Amino acid sequence: MNILFVGDIVGKAGRQAIQGILEKVVRDHKIEFTIANGENAAGGMGITPQIAIEMLDHGVDVLTSGNHIWAKKEIIPFLNEEFRLLRPSNYPPNVPGKGSGIFHTRDGQKVGVLNLEGRVFMKHLDCPFRVAEKEIELLRKETNIILVDFHAEATSEKMAMGWFLDGKVSAVLGTHTHVQTSDERILEEGTSYITDVGMTGPLDSVIGIRKEVALERLLTQIPWKFDVATEEIVLQGVVIEVDSETGKSQSIQRIKVRLDERS
Repeated sequence: MNILFVGDIVGKAGRQAIQGILEKVVRDHKIEFTIANGENAAGGMGITPQIAIEMLDHGVDVLTSGNHIWAKKEIIPFLNEEFRLLRPSNYPPNVPGKGSGIFHTRDGQKVGVLNLEGRVFMKHLDCPFRVAEKEIELLRKETNIILVDFHAEATSEKMAMGWFLDGKVSAVLGTHTHVQTSDERILEEGTSYITDVGMTGPLDSVIGIRKEVALERLLTQIPWKFDVATEEIVLQGVVIEVDSETGKSQSIQRIKVRLDERS
């Protein structure tokens, strides 16, 4: 089974990449299931119900998220309505939405997806490692194919999660930092790992934000509003080949496709 994980969708540029590139990537790589992190799809921070539906209608099977999922208040009730939009599983009990789920490919195969948020340089949430153990135990009752979006800041925490879950899940995929890393590999027990899958949006930017705005914020320390850039639009992510019986990864490949290369 070939599974596509799309890196953080950033603003209108990121949505344009999904609309203009995703279909070609799915076709070229014979993708059977697509996951995308959508927490920055609305103006570079947050996601709205309308945008979530738009992304799902354009071929994304599951949307994951992270610390910015709460930026648009209208998304909060929607989290209880749309099971294909996940928020990190290690938020406190009774928080709206779900952090994991079992989903189906077009031919009926079950895929488990788990969303977690890191704690190093981020919020003081429940331990993502302990939460992962509990969630994976439940998911494995239905399928061996499980992918984890670990939305975290620190490379060390992401690597630690990869080794912690090696052999227990099909893939541990880092998101949040918007810079695609070149350390993709299959760990000793068959789990695919990459520290960050990258960003889907404008590369001519500072992690998606217009260069001028990012520099002004850094030079003046005035919190100017983020303004998503518009140039050099790409879709970044990874394609993972998973053994449908064992759930172990057989390969992981980084991808980066420009919008003007889609034909």
